[in-house]
Amino acid sequence: MTYPSFYDDVSSITVHDPLAGFLGAAENGIIEYRYVDAVRLAGHSCPTVAGAYLMTLKALSHLYGGEFPQRGGIEVEFRDDLLTGVTGVIANVTTLITGATRDSGFKGIAGNFDRRNLLFFNADIDADIRFRRVDTGASVEASYHPEIVPLSEAVKGLMRKALAGTASAEERREFALLWQDRVKCILVDAANDPRLVTLASGQARA
Repeated sequence: MTYPSFYDDVSSITVHDPLAGFLGAAENGIIEYRYVDAVRLAGHSCPTVAGAYLMTLKALSHLYGGEFPQRGGIEVEFRDDLLTGVTGVIANVTTLITGATRDSGFKGIAGNFDRRNLLFFNADIDADIRFRRVDTGASVEASYHPEIVPLSEAVKGLMRKALAGTASAEERREFALLWQDRVKCILVDAANDPRLVTLASGQARA
């Protein structure tokens, strides 16, 4: 798979997955996720996929500090409904990294490693997502503001032509390069801008 080189410049997310360790899928249950894994899951790279990855990265870092986040031990709540806007796309990325599912996940082994009932929608929160540690109850709310890295007029024009089928091959290539340039700015250049992903201490789910 050939992909833009900046994907490798994005911080990775390393988690501890007890199930992976128990079944021998990963030594000591340690799994590293990279942005390219989110791209493979979604089938594309865009500001939404980038934002989902960044919110998860920053929220888990806030909750766990220097510890490995516990995959399968994190509850994820969305303010919006699953079918609203791009919520489903974002949820897929958070599920990849946290293991949280509604009712379609792993059912567990003898009462252990159950991944169900950890993903919720229509939550009564002001932020986009709330992440909560099941073991301690500590939570953090995350919101994403991609508007601080605006889409240029050049990209908008090229997108319209590409979607209408009137763009030349060179224009389609230029569009793709400029599109990924914006994603790079989000994930690399502006990743630590405090306005991009905002975090606030959250409350436990009632």
